[in-house]
Amino acid sequence: MLKNLSADLVIDAAMAATQKYVSLVLDNDPDDGEHVVPGELRRFFGRLRLLHGVPFSYLVPDAALLPIESIRFFYIDRSWTDALVQGALSVGTITTSDRSQLEAVYPTLRNEIDEAERFARQPQGEEMLKAGSGTITGFLLRSRAVSGWPNLHVRAYSRDVVKDDALTTEAESNPERMKVLRMERLAPAVLLVLFDGVPAVVHIEEPRQGIQFGARTDKNTPFGTRKVRLRDKNTGNLVNKDGSKSEPTDPFTPDNSVVVPFRPNAPGVIDLAKLNQRLAAAAPPVGPPKLPPQEFALEMLRFPYRQVFGDPKETEGSQFYELDAFQVAIGLSEWKDQVINYMEKVQP
Repeated sequence: MLKNLSADLVIDAAMAATQKYVSLVLDNDPDDGEHVVPGELRRFFGRLRLLHGVPFSYLVPDAALLPIESIRFFYIDRSWTDALVQGALSVGTITTSDRSQLEAVYPTLRNEIDEAERFARQPQGEEMLKAGSGTITGFLLRSRAVSGWPNLHVRAYSRDVVKDDALTTEAESNPERMKVLRMERLAPAVLLVLFDGVPAVVHIEEPRQGIQFGARTDKNTPFGTRKVRLRDKNTGNLVNKDGSKSEPTDPFTPDNSVVVPFRPNAPGVIDLAKLNQRLAAAAPPVGPPKLPPQEFALEMLRFPYRQVFGDPKETEGSQFYELDAFQVAIGLSEWKDQVINYMEKVQP
């Protein structure tokens, strides 16, 4: 037994006790550092703030609020989501003492939940954003585009800094681009997206994985009619029959498109041979009565489209953009020769 207590000994004992207490109350989360609230609980409430687990009928009480082929932008009421978290916390409070302890720790808990909701969704390679959470906005999209393209790209910007028809690879950590807090299909044709802030412009774009061929509808023709825009077989640019340039937003005319033929008694099944002949006769420069495979594929390629919301310089009817230009770089026969030569080199 020690008979005398020195000041140094008391200080060392106090510091040891403090460190032991800190190690008990702090949650050492390898993902995001030390916190008072356990990581699993903190992430649960962060996801709850982002409406995970909230019944869809609470978000859209009536189907008329989200009709077919519509989009609805909204703000999230922080008071409502705070009440949601407090309601979940109240399940564990039974006595007056429990409520007092919860009230004392709630400011710290709220700050850590603010932080947790910012990295509930963290794209690979992105920096973790840990600042306090602010206004959350978002949209609900109900459309065949959601079911047809499950991997739609959504980008939001605080300022209109990207041209509507320009490609961009700006990361979410870029100051002009807003972070997506949640992006999820709630139903096959319903998409929910939440943004960290109030965007000025929102781009919704078809995914860029793979190659797709297709034809388009023309609102000025009978239902079921499909058309293909003409492209220059040397450059891939949209053109008219005389070779003059055509824009993606130009209306369909007999001069810049051909009608897609279908097989007899088989609506929806394209007669590829006849379509090939029509394109060969119309797409400049006009050549043989039949297009070679690579030129036919060039005419039929359809690149992703982008819908732009919020751009004040454009009208609502012209905010649908085809993004890419391309050209034939090598003939099919030459490409085959190169492949054969390469295979002869790599195979003994």
